Order: sequence, then C-alpha cells, then structure tokens
Amino acid sequence: MKIIETGDGSHSLLNESLSETYHSVHGAVQESVYVFIKNGLLDFIQKNKPKEISVLEIGFGTGLNALLALKESVEQKTKIYYTSIEASPIGEEIYSQLNYAKHIIRADADRLFKQLHSSPWNLPISVAENFVLKKIQSKIQEIVLPPSAFDIVFFDAFAPAKQPEMWELPVLTKVVLSLKPKGEFVTYCAQGQLKRNLKSLGLIVETLPGPPGKREMVRALK
Repeated sequence: MKIIETGDGSHSLLNESLSETYHSVHGAVQESVYVFIKNGLLDFIQKNKPKEISVLEIGFGTGLNALLALKESVEQKTKIYYTSIEASPIGEEIYSQLNYAKHIIRADADRLFKQLHSSPWNLPISVAENFVLKKIQSKIQEIVLPPSAFDIVFFDAFAPAKQPEMWELPVLTKVVLSLKPKGEFVTYCAQGQLKRNLKSLGLIVETLPGPPGKREMVRALK
C-alpha cells in the first residue's frame, strides 16, 4: 500500500497488488464530496428533510467518506447512523499519515479522523454528538444485511475491472434489499452492466455528470 497525492492535494492510497487507487487521481476529497456527499447525502436530505439518516458504505477504505459524512451531520443538524463494511482495514501506520484533516474546516478534524479508524470493529460507537459509526470487518458476501434498513448506500468498492465480484448481481441484490423505500444508491461507477443490473432490481437509475476527470457517475432511487 502506497500513499499518493492526488490532483487537489489530498492523499489517496495505491493498492500495488491490484494497481488500483482508492480514489480519483484528479482529487480524492473532491471526488468523495461530489459523488457521495453532494449527489448522495445532501441530495437525500434536500428531498426528504429527515431528522435521522442511516448510511451503508461498501468499502470503509481510508475513512474519507465517513469523515465527510460526520462533518455534514454537524452542519446539517442531522443524526447519521453510519455502517461501513471493510474486508481489509488499513493500519495506523497508514491512516495516521493521511492528510484529510487539512481539507476539512474543523479544528478537531484530525482527532475525529483518527477516532473513526481506531474505534472498535463490529460495535456501534458514538464518535460525535450526531454521528454513530459501526464498522464491520467482513466481506460483503459473508454477512447478512437487514432488509429495508438504510436510507443511502455509498457503493465505493474497487472498480469492476479490478474487483468484478463486488459489482455482480448477488452483491447488488443484497445491498438493494437493504435499502428503504425512497432510498438512494450512489457510486462513482457508470458501467453499463451496473446500470442494467440496478434497473433489473427495480431501481430508477440516473446517470449524472461525473466529478473532474470522470465523465459520469450513477445515482439510483428505490
């Protein structure tokens, strides 16, 4: 695992065994904000005005999406229950070097980021007043997801070319069944087969303009 600097100055990781980065090389924070926060979390809040939101993230990875969601839980005054599934967590020697706190306008961003990573696995932990985190260390294929439990899915697995099993119908079916009615599925990927699979599961699929460096992304509504 190698730390790299992306186009907006924020870090990402290069998984050298897969030759795949965790985020866009054009900007890690920029991509996560655009795909998962603006077109996912904030879109859902604007449409539904909830007091609480349940988020399911497929791929905790660097913890960037969780940190950005935590920030929004404060700014939007909305309680977020954030469940994240990760088969291969990164260690402290890696996450302690990542510079995301510099890109988040909060005095305690560094402390919160490290707390997201150091919180125990498989238990719900109140990281901040409006943010409850439950990290599950497992492959998505090996766990049972509760039906109709989540408002939003952040689908942030490695790309289909690198991790095809994550994008196939059995995993997508399990994830979609865990979405509540009116729930949203958001991902950076806009692969044609993904869109066909989501439509076959009854979702309304939107192809949106992508973040800088990427032509398209997908948001699907239940």
